[in-house]
Amino acid sequence: QVQLVESGGGLVQPGGSLRLSCAAFGSILRIDDMGWYRQAPGKQREPVAVITSGGTTNYADSVKGRFTISRDNAKKTVYLQMNSLRPEDTSVYYCNAFLNRPGVLRGADYWGQGTQVTVSS
Repeated sequence: QVQLVESGGGLVQPGGSLRLSCAAFGSILRIDDMGWYRQAPGKQREPVAVITSGGTTNYADSVKGRFTISRDNAKKTVYLQMNSLRPEDTSVYYCNAFLNRPGVLRGADYWGQGTQVTVSS
């Protein structure tokens, strides 16, 4: 089995910062893209930032210049540094990884359990 375990969410004032972490555990052969998505109440889940195994990054327009995604391949961990947070960033943030497992022909998407980020004064 594979698990993605997230940490780092919480309550922060507008203009503040938070750092999310997501570590992958289990029998893993290779991790390709890793990313962060978010879902606010009544809205669809949307991509926030994605990073390839080689370090190429892509961001949603709404977070460019404020959020930074990074990863540590040795630790099978992806991070999201969030600065200059706004009330509209309030959401449940989900970690995602596309990975390959030993003995399994095709890779698959895995998701974390979600961590709440609330930006409010």
